[in-house]
Amino acid sequence: METSALRLPAADLRAARRHAILFVLSASATFTLGSALVKALAADFPVLEIVMFRSIVGFLLMLPMIVRTGGLNALKTRRPMGHVLRTAYGFIGTVTSVYGFGVLPLVTVTALGFAMPLFLTVVSVPLLGERVGPRRASAVVVGFLGVMVMLRPWHVDADSLPLGAVAIVMAGVFTWSLSMINIRQMGDAGERNVTIVSWYSLGTASLAAIGCLADWVTPTPWQLAALVSAGLMSGLGQLLMTEGYRAAETTLVAPFEYGAIIYATVLGIAIWGEWPDVWSFVGIAVLIASGLYIWHREVTLGLRR
Repeated sequence: METSALRLPAADLRAARRHAILFVLSASATFTLGSALVKALAADFPVLEIVMFRSIVGFLLMLPMIVRTGGLNALKTRRPMGHVLRTAYGFIGTVTSVYGFGVLPLVTVTALGFAMPLFLTVVSVPLLGERVGPRRASAVVVGFLGVMVMLRPWHVDADSLPLGAVAIVMAGVFTWSLSMINIRQMGDAGERNVTIVSWYSLGTASLAAIGCLADWVTPTPWQLAALVSAGLMSGLGQLLMTEGYRAAETTLVAPFEYGAIIYATVLGIAIWGEWPDVWSFVGIAVLIASGLYIWHREVTLGLRR
């Protein structure tokens, strides 16, 4: 994409870049609205029930792609254990994030999610055999320091964040990084994207359905609409984000993903009165800076290889 985008005439290139930025900003807004719906639903529904609805809706959104790529043939795989691991990692990441939205400020969970590139850099060394130079290593350390500033575990008072809940969310972010490693390994082995996503959606929906049976809450029509909408927002966000990254260079559009933090801050204040303090903003800024630097280094090194 980096090379093909730059081959366009100047006017077309500018239009493509505007198109890409708009789609990524829209994707971030859509994901944040879906997260806000999850937060609103978390008070009335078990975590696994919310996850089940999101996964089922996500799979239904995948059906047209599955049909176009051969129907049930899209589910054929020679790497069943890879899909088991992908589902397990992704399931933990999804469950912990839904839990986090129920007990932590919207912007906090959103910001912690952007710590994933930090974990990804760390685990890529033992799992992928990648080399991390001093610059990227320093960016990882700075990023984690940003998380610490945002959370301030040494500052305990009535307004402090519950560190147990934070630890659960961070554990989920770590498993998401493992999930990304797993996806890359399966992709390198020739597994199709539609197969990876389909098995993940089916696996997550099945695990969540089994887990929520004992604690099922029957939704009202309005609650059902909200549950379905949360799943639609997640699926639509994925489509918008994919279109954005297809239309322009990664280094251009990646920073606009952080628009989600702005949206989450506004929604958190407007709906739940969640006002971040100065230290939260400082920690978030440091986390964003380190994440952007790691992303830039990944793309730059990737282009040189």
